Amino acid sequence: MATQKPAKTSSGKRPARKAPTRKAPASKNGVGAAPGVASRRKRADPQGAPRGAGPARPKPDPAAMAAGGIEAMAATEPLTIDPAEFMSVQTTYLDGLKSLFEHGAQARPHDRRFAGSAWQQSPFGWNAALYELNAQAMMHLASALKGDEKSRERVRFAVQQWVDAMAPTNFLISNPDAQRKLVDSAGKSLQQGVENLLGDLRKGHISQVDESAFEVGRNLAVTPGAVVFENELIQLIQYEPTTPRVAAKPILLVPPCINKFYILDLQPENSLVAHLIDQGHTVFMVSWRNVKADQGTLGWDDYLKLGVHDAIDVVRDISGQDTINALGFCVGGTIIAAALAVLAARGERPVESLTLLTTLLDFERTGILDIFIDEAQVAWREATLGNGGIMPGADLAHTFSMLRPNDLIWNYVVNNYLKGEKPAAFDLLYWNGDSTNLPGPMYTWYLRHTYLQDELKQPGRLTCLGQPVDLSSIGVPTYVYASREDHIVPWQSAYGSTRILDGELRFVLGASGHIAGVINPPAKRKRNYWVNDTLPDSADEWFEHATEVAGSWWPDWCQWLEDHKGGTVTARKPGTADYPVIEPAPGRYVRERA
Repeated sequence: MATQKPAKTSSGKRPARKAPTRKAPASKNGVGAAPGVASRRKRADPQGAPRGAGPARPKPDPAAMAAGGIEAMAATEPLTIDPAEFMSVQTTYLDGLKSLFEHGAQARPHDRRFAGSAWQQSPFGWNAALYELNAQAMMHLASALKGDEKSRERVRFAVQQWVDAMAPTNFLISNPDAQRKLVDSAGKSLQQGVENLLGDLRKGHISQVDESAFEVGRNLAVTPGAVVFENELIQLIQYEPTTPRVAAKPILLVPPCINKFYILDLQPENSLVAHLIDQGHTVFMVSWRNVKADQGTLGWDDYLKLGVHDAIDVVRDISGQDTINALGFCVGGTIIAAALAVLAARGERPVESLTLLTTLLDFERTGILDIFIDEAQVAWREATLGNGGIMPGADLAHTFSMLRPNDLIWNYVVNNYLKGEKPAAFDLLYWNGDSTNLPGPMYTWYLRHTYLQDELKQPGRLTCLGQPVDLSSIGVPTYVYASREDHIVPWQSAYGSTRILDGELRFVLGASGHIAGVINPPAKRKRNYWVNDTLPDSADEWFEHATEVAGSWWPDWCQWLEDHKGGTVTARKPGTADYPVIEPAPGRYVRERA
């Protein structure tokens, strides 16, 4: 790659810093941690003893780490079940079984797996009802267990996976809809199903979407723009304006690094990028690289420096603004918050406002994902990936699919293989399958210091890029958005950011889930959101007094951004003399497949 020219400095209001380069050496992943006390409102005296300093951590021994994790897992309190509760579940099950044999039964019509008319007739209706009775008894037994909560959750999760896998819909011999299609097609549906199965075996994953229907740059991520900067980890895209004048302060979007950026720019009718541009904003986008083996030593600090600090510098230089607006989505929000806290510790405040979409800063309660994280698991990952290696994006994608197996696994097993159907063309599912690899040191740091030890919210507990991290020091107006049905970032945990951050805060709760709640263009007039100008300590108390508003939350956010746009200027074309256009958007990095 060519080397970027030195960045311009502005009118002297911003501290002098070296311009980012195209390629920076990877920093070591180890991040110092000093003893600290978690605090929400009261902060440590900035004139007091330095925080974040502490003795250097010894180089970890993989065998000892793994052994320590196993010992911690073995020390977990054993699970038990009260005999009276066991007898109650048994009695209920036997009563149901007796009724089923004596009177017959039909599957519950509210379960869409058994919605067809054939499922309401014997023998298929009886078989479905028996399955539901067995499933209910299994889940009741799992819920009746006493002991360590994480172990109980793991048992419930494992039982639910087994229950979903054993549904009669998943087998040709017990699925009347698939059998009817087999007869009606004279066997062609089964032939096509086998071809679909063989094709998926070659690809290494279950097809959720017609992948031939989409191509990044052709009908996804098509908002006009150009790559104006790149280093070994990111490309930075600047989009073309659609209005003669734009907000003086541009906005930088930092998407999750575990997915491709074009979730924010799927197609013109549901593109958050296009919507912002039409509202008169100059938009920049971070496009994370799909790291390969030779980048397997990149750590958390590299993601802060190469992914956020370099991008902020370039956006400020191109726009000539001392401060910019910034947005982080999911893990991108966690990364940008940590990066801004590092800059604050250096006395630099390059951001005018911050927006966090479905972001965790408080990892005390992480929902269903918590069952995958414990000392044993993290120690194993550190032993295998902590000093270098790649966490495959496909593995992460499979984990997320297991959170909703009926929708994201078995639904496609039935349709693709038993019925021989071709998956539908759905842009969101295409993006969902376009996964991104992570370097092992970055991934293991993230697991330990956020999900496992919940240290990011503790002022001064962590040291990143040589600076103690205190998220409250960011101190800029912040718009915090969460989705009510989000199973990846529970909305109550996202609300926890309002107890960690200082400054003017606004919290908005949208309907639907992690992605569908965010990608909700106003023109479709779908869903709703809740607002409440007060921020009590309790998330539930906030919701109790919140007002429901019909439609998309995007207009509410754009109105909030009006106070932070810094006036208007003539619309900017992508690039400058110091940052010439490298290639058209969406760039090379986003096209690289895991």
